[in-house]
Amino acid sequence: MTRATADLLLLLAALIWGLAFVGQQTAMAHVGPLFFTGTRFLIAAVAVLPFVLREGKRGPAIPRAQAGPLIGIGVVFFLCVGVQQFGLMHTTVTNAGFLTALYVVMVPAIAVVAARRKVHPAVWPAAALSLAGTFLLGGGGLKGLNWGDGLIIVSAFFGALQILGLGLLVGNLGRPLAVAFAQYAVTAAIGISLGLVLEAPTLEGLLSAWREIAYTGLVSGGIAFTLQSIAQGHTPPSDAAIIVSMESVFAAAFGALILGERLNLFGWIGAALVMAAVLFVQLVPIYGRLWLRR
Repeated sequence: MTRATADLLLLLAALIWGLAFVGQQTAMAHVGPLFFTGTRFLIAAVAVLPFVLREGKRGPAIPRAQAGPLIGIGVVFFLCVGVQQFGLMHTTVTNAGFLTALYVVMVPAIAVVAARRKVHPAVWPAAALSLAGTFLLGGGGLKGLNWGDGLIIVSAFFGALQILGLGLLVGNLGRPLAVAFAQYAVTAAIGISLGLVLEAPTLEGLLSAWREIAYTGLVSGGIAFTLQSIAQGHTPPSDAAIIVSMESVFAAAFGALILGERLNLFGWIGAALVMAAVLFVQLVPIYGRLWLRR
C-alpha cells in the first residue's frame, strides 16, 4: 500500500468519525455511556473477526509476549472512547469535534517526553494556536468551557497515546486487523461489565438507540478504526494524527446539518485557530524542507 492510499483511508475514517459524533450524542437519551461504548465495540469486534481469522492464515503469528501490549492498547483505547462518550453528554458535537483535534499536537509532544525524539520546531507554535483556539471555542473565557469539554481534552490525550501505540504495534506485528480486534474486544469487555454494574441498561433503551449503536459499531468502529489500523502501518503517527483530526471539521458540518448546532463568532475564530494549528504543524516542515533544497 502506498502512503497516499493510506492517507486517503485515514481521511475516509475521519469523515466517518465526524458523523459518528452525532450518533454518540443522541444515543445518550436511551442508554448509558459505558454500556453504549461496550455494545458498539462488541459489534465491531464481531464484524471484524472473520477478517482477523483470514489475516491469521496469511500473516505472521503473534508471539505470546505481545499479549500484554495488545491488552494495554485496548485499555488505552477504552479510556479514549469512554471518556469521550461521557464528555459528549455535557458538550456539543461541534465543540467535541474541534477539541478532539488537540491530539494532533499531543502526539509529537508525547513522543518528545516519552521517547525523547526530536520534533520539528513548528510543533510548539501549533500548540499555542491550539490552546488559544480552545479558549475561544469555549466563548472567549474560562466560564465558556464546561467539564464536558475538559473530558474531551482528556480523551484527546488518550487518543494521542492510542495513535502512538497503534503505530508501534502494527509496525512490530504486521497484523493490523488483529490489533484492531484486540482494541475492540478489550473495550467491549470493560464497557459492558462496568455498564451492567453502574448503569442498569434496559432492553427498551437498547432498542431505542439501535440506529446509533449499529452505525457507531459497524461503520465507525468496525470500518473506520480498522482502516486506521491498516493505514498506520504505512504512514507516520504524526501524519496520521494530522489527517484524522479532520474529523473535527466533519463533526462541525454534521452537527450543523443534523442537530442545528451553531458557533458564535468567538467559536468560529477558535475553531479556525485549532484547524490552523493542524495545518501549521504539517505544512511548515514540508515547505521548510523544500526551501532548504533550493
